[in-house]
Amino acid sequence: MQIEVVQPGDSLWAIAKRYGVPVDDIVRINEIDEPTRLAVGQALVIPTSDTYHIVRPSESLWTIAHRYGVSVEAIAQANGITDPSRLYVGQRLLIPRQGEKRTIEVNGYLQPKTAEQDRAIVKETAPYMTYFSLFQYIAHPDGSLTPPQDEAALAAIRNTDAAPMMVVTNFENGTFSSEVARSLFDNAEARSKFMDNVIATMQNKHFYALNIDFEHIFPEDREKYNAFLRDITARVHAIGKAVSTALAPKTSGTQAGRWYEAHDYKAHGEIVDFVIIMTYEWGWSGGPPMAVAPIPQVRQVLDYAVSVIPPDKIMMGAPLYGYNWTLPYIKGGKFAPTLSPKAAVVLARDVGAYIRFDPASQAPNFTYYDHEGKEHIVWFEDARSMQAKFDLIKEYGLRGISYWLLGQSFPQNWPLLEANFHVKKVT
Repeated sequence: MQIEVVQPGDSLWAIAKRYGVPVDDIVRINEIDEPTRLAVGQALVIPTSDTYHIVRPSESLWTIAHRYGVSVEAIAQANGITDPSRLYVGQRLLIPRQGEKRTIEVNGYLQPKTAEQDRAIVKETAPYMTYFSLFQYIAHPDGSLTPPQDEAALAAIRNTDAAPMMVVTNFENGTFSSEVARSLFDNAEARSKFMDNVIATMQNKHFYALNIDFEHIFPEDREKYNAFLRDITARVHAIGKAVSTALAPKTSGTQAGRWYEAHDYKAHGEIVDFVIIMTYEWGWSGGPPMAVAPIPQVRQVLDYAVSVIPPDKIMMGAPLYGYNWTLPYIKGGKFAPTLSPKAAVVLARDVGAYIRFDPASQAPNFTYYDHEGKEHIVWFEDARSMQAKFDLIKEYGLRGISYWLLGQSFPQNWPLLEANFHVKKVT
């Protein structure tokens, strides 16, 4: 699999000829609706058995080798290069293959909506999933649960080799509730009822695993949450099922704030089977424009995480979306709407924007003016930004990746995932 960035004047025909593959194959794998119209800067995945790199201005053999994680000597040998300092723009280099692909676990959060849509999402993504996490079973202070309408999704999952995971949250009135979590921690009767309901649901609906997504917990309830996790993990293990937790993206054990303090990374790593770290939302709809999951910030979180949790227990979160901010950004102003990676590329194409790739955050963005003359900036994900995240999984030896949220069109992600990893199946 090859990532190719559309240059000014490029056409699908020229790109296909460059790599020796049929145009129709590029159209199909990238789900291109209008093959004669491309966005400049758009990242395409090219279905090749070999990986090639087209030398760009200012590139060296060292920067190219670093990008693909191979040695300068290996590239030189594969291409018969005797003088590594002599490259020319447009030169096509064969990138030698590395060792065997790693096997990882892949999770995708699925928020049930309509039966038709849920079945379509499962059908499209099941080959790439270890788990589908059904979001969300809402916990109440008395220990009762409000389930999602997940019957169609569960029925569809049963016809695949992916496993369903039950997600429980402390959600109330449109956000995460500190009080709901505390009620379950402090009230023994409510806690017992909650755990009974979780166990019954897991058995009745044949969930493979449980994901506990309790957020915005009172900082002083940190040890109460740890004790709660020990209790429910023992209950779930007793019926032969696995437990995971969702963790806020922390960079240290002392990070302040209600989103962070009660999430005890070391304790979670010891208590549950694996964790899902929500390494996204640095750029968020109500905040200033920036990449949703910038690589330097993700790396800081992983540096801390692997210091207290075994890497094979860590699933790194990744977004399947971007945001469209109106400029200038005004704190407290209108929230930026979400858009899928495919929708972002189509928008860039339609407004004639040039998609640029920020080397620091390893993410694409573009600006444009709308019909009212207002400037916008869009940050989103593409094949290049996802490859950077896949590289982190390899570098840190992580358990796998967890996507938020399935249903956003991102056609390049799935073949690229398949090119990088084998997906573990547990059913």
